[in-house]
Amino acid sequence: MSESSRSVLTPFHALSGAAAERELLACCASPVWAAAIAAGRPYDDVGAVLRASDMELAVLGWDEIEKALSAHPRIGERAAGQGREAAWSRREQSAAATADTTVLAELAEANAEYERVFDRVFLICASGLPAAEILAHLRARLGNDEQAERAVVREELRKIVRLRLERWLS
Repeated sequence: MSESSRSVLTPFHALSGAAAERELLACCASPVWAAAIAAGRPYDDVGAVLRASDMELAVLGWDEIEKALSAHPRIGERAAGQGREAAWSRREQSAAATADTTVLAELAEANAEYERVFDRVFLICASGLPAAEILAHLRARLGNDEQAERAVVREELRKIVRLRLERWLS
């Protein structure tokens, strides 16, 4: 482990298991994922944490994916709360938040349709994406069947979790 990797991960490695899990839940609200990542310590570097996260998310049961989704606000809606997860969500959706009222109304309508079709919140790694682009992705994904959409959701969650882990551990 390099000296810089050691220093970045030292606070994470020093946490108790329960404290590490609580911190990790801000990155992904699945308790199973958080427990697995905390239990995998110590990691050689941030890349190893990211790889472990990717592997855990790839095999996470759908019920745990749904727990993770429950922590995400609708695209275009401001995340409530003062915690780190809410702040990250607001940051990730900041480009979408600047859209004009017409696009935001269309986004709200498409969100409602997505929830009727799939019975869950629409998830996309929105970091840097303008609302119009998010809306186009949302409308395209409405054509997916359940299996295809679950694969897309899992991948979008992976990207969001990676961003959050990198922010937290850097």
